[in-house]
Amino acid sequence: MPDPHDAHAEHAAHGYISDKARYLARLRRIEGQARGISRMIDEEQYCVDILTQISALTSALESVALGLLDDHLKHCVRDAVESGGDAIDAKLAEASQAIARLVRS
Repeated sequence: MPDPHDAHAEHAAHGYISDKARYLARLRRIEGQARGISRMIDEEQYCVDILTQISALTSALESVALGLLDDHLKHCVRDAVESGGDAIDAKLAEASQAIARLVRS
């Protein structure tokens, strides 16, 4: 049985694969935003301007996280439900834990 946390296990079943390029492009923009914030601090720019950029970065990361969660529910959890058995409980618990982590962050 493949390890559900193995990056290569069930590779084709990951729901985000069809949007992989979009996710990667979004993450590259997020990296640029993070570098921009670092540069703002290095240049001693105004605090509120830096906080505004941090808020935008946080929103961008949350958007990616929610998209991945939605893909997980629509693909990985749905596949587990269709397969039946213990996989359903495991995928639902995994999704619930992911949601809890997002809510806490």
